[in-house]
Amino acid sequence: MEYTIREAQKNDMPQVLELIKELAAYENASNQVEIEVADLEKEGFENGNFNCFVAEVDGKIQGMALVYFRFSTWKGRTVHLEDLIVKKEMRGTGLGGALYKRVVQYGHDNGVRRVEWVVSEGNENAIEFYENTGADVKKNWYTVHMDETGIQKNIEK
Repeated sequence: MEYTIREAQKNDMPQVLELIKELAAYENASNQVEIEVADLEKEGFENGNFNCFVAEVDGKIQGMALVYFRFSTWKGRTVHLEDLIVKKEMRGTGLGGALYKRVVQYGHDNGVRRVEWVVSEGNENAIEFYENTGADVKKNWYTVHMDETGIQKNIEK
């Protein structure tokens, strides 16, 4: 199978959003996707808040990886991989690995000391894949989120 990994363009965002929705459906969280194409276009291409790579097969986007820079007080600038998504029917073809390698290369090209991401504890295939590439899966750390309700509650105190 031939594929191309390239930087996403603004006009790719409808297909990127479809991948995001596919992941949310897989996670039984379809109702939690609030972002729209216009948000992706504005935040990625006008405000520069993220970079996105897409995997194309026969001219159709079949996968994506969305990244952005963070700052660590221990390491300095890092790259955070927010999502790496491959269409269900394309899993096992090497597209996910190719996107993953592109993200790592992006981090290297930008001189970061760390590439970081979150993986669900139940995603054993991904955990095994990451560990086999030399990634250190931090099993004693927790991801913490505060939603809009929590934000509002805290600013009203």
